[in-house]
Order: sequence, then structure tokens, then C-alpha cells
Amino acid sequence: MTTRDPAERAARILTIEAEGVLGLRTKLDGNFARAVEILRATHGKVVVTGMGKSGIIGRKIAATLASTGTPAFFLHPAEGIHGDVGMVHRSDAAIVLSNSGETEEVLRLLPVFKRLGVPLIALTGVRASTLARHADAVLDVGVREEACSLGLAPTASTTAALAMGDALAVVLFEEKGFSEEAFALLHPGGALGRKLLTVADVMHTGDEVPLVGRGTLLKDVLFTISAKRLGVTGVDDGAGRLAGVITDGDVRRAMAHGADIFTATAGDVMTTDPKRIAPTELAAALRKMEAHAITSLFVCDPADPRRPLGVLHIHDLLKAGVG
Repeated sequence: MTTRDPAERAARILTIEAEGVLGLRTKLDGNFARAVEILRATHGKVVVTGMGKSGIIGRKIAATLASTGTPAFFLHPAEGIHGDVGMVHRSDAAIVLSNSGETEEVLRLLPVFKRLGVPLIALTGVRASTLARHADAVLDVGVREEACSLGLAPTASTTAALAMGDALAVVLFEEKGFSEEAFALLHPGGALGRKLLTVADVMHTGDEVPLVGRGTLLKDVLFTISAKRLGVTGVDDGAGRLAGVITDGDVRRAMAHGADIFTATAGDVMTTDPKRIAPTELAAALRKMEAHAITSLFVCDPADPRRPLGVLHIHDLLKAGVG
């Protein structure tokens, strides 16, 4: 130890970790391509296993694979040899982590994987290890030194294994053509999921869409508005197109000006040129509602702006986390 300054010591540790990751570049060979091909050809799930710190890294790798379109789960090796290996199927593939390649609990799983015909990808720091010898693809994640000053605690080696797992997952989803839209489907609660939502994803459709005819009496218009609970109804022109809209406010104003709800019709009070939106314009929906002080928009077919596809309420946007 050459200094007592914490920042300088931290810088040394980060340098060792970074060098450990960068050193992996020279170790990439045909085994990496083989590992990607194994995972791409897998029809079942990817089983990731490892003991101790390697197990923690394995959990992260499994989570990254699952979130990028490759079904995966973590199998604790100690639990695996006591029955949980029953979760493994012949259609699966396995990623096994062990820096030494000699971890007892991990090695005891290998005969089961072999009997099932499960292809095995090893992430290990020792190419001559037992694990490496039994693997179909060996990814060398060995490092020159650990960042731990005692050289004992897994530090740089686990960072290297994590980075290699990320490289494997990212190259795999690029090979599969995994898109932002597919990512959003697996992360509906995240910022990207909200970003990629469209009006079509959150609008009301089918029987939830309030519609009346031009000749519908105001008393029945009120009933429709109340029953659908969106504060608005569309007015159908008789040919499946939107002649106008009526809000509960429109009805109240019409009555204040002397309209009789038992004789006046929808055609008498509707707004004939209502604000509308396309099914793909989610971000624009909130801006349009705010600009015109309205709470609902009819969603119409871009090819026929008068043909309703659904209706969007401001509460739908709030529930989706837009705004």
C-alpha cells in the first residue's frame, strides 16, 4: 500500500477493474461466436448458475438475458443438486460461472446437464479447469489480478464476468433483431416503455366507445355520457363516421339556453368539427388536451379522419405515466 489517501486507493482499484475488463478483448475467439449460436438456437430457457459471488453475477446475467428477449432464470447450484435441477429441460442451454472452474457444487450439476443434452457455456478464469473441459463453449474471464489488496476477494474477476455476460446478452439480442418496441413490451413500467406507448395502447375501444346517432334525444345522450364515464360521446352520421361530439358541458350549456332534453337531439347541440388524434400520437395527445382545455379526444383512422377507432381520456394518459 503506497498511499493512505482514499481517493488514490480508489483510483488504483478502478484501474485494476477497468484493465480486467479491457483485457477480455484479446481473449475473444471462436468460442464467443459459438456461445452466441448456442443461445440463439435454444428453444427453451437459458439456465444460469454459479456459486457465491459468481452466483450473484449469474443472477444479473440471467436478468439481462430475460429483459432483452431471451428467457432465462438463475439456478442456485446447491439447491440444484437437491432437486431444483428438475427445472432444467432438454430444450434449455446452460451458462455456468466459476472463476476457478473447480467449484464443487457447480461441477456436481454437469453430469445432469450432460444427461439432458443441455449445451454448456462456461465463464471461467481457468481454461484448463474441469468446467472448461466439459463445456461446449469456454469464455475466458480470467484477470491478471484482483482489485482486493489481499488478492482474495473476488473483485476484478467478478467485474470481468459481468462484462462478458453483458457482451453475450447484447450481441445475442442484436443477432435476434431485438427492437426498442420489443424492449418496451418487457419493461411497461419503465421510462422507455412509457416513451414508446401509443394512443392505440391506452385508448378505449369497442363497447367502451360512447356513440349516439344524430337523432338521439338529449336525455338519452346524457344517459350514454353517464354510462360510459368519459364525459363525452361521439355522434355517428349513420355511416360509421364521426359527425360530431357532445360533452356533458355541451348539454348543460344547451339546457341553459332553453333546450328541452325531451325534444332536442344530438344533432342540435353537437360540435361538428371536434378535435381528433391519430392512434400513434401519444405525446401530442396531452399537448392538444391542454391547449384546448378538453379532457377527451376521439381517435380516428389516419386514412379517414372521420372514422372513429376509439376514444382517449386524460385519465388514461395519467395512468400510463404520460405528462
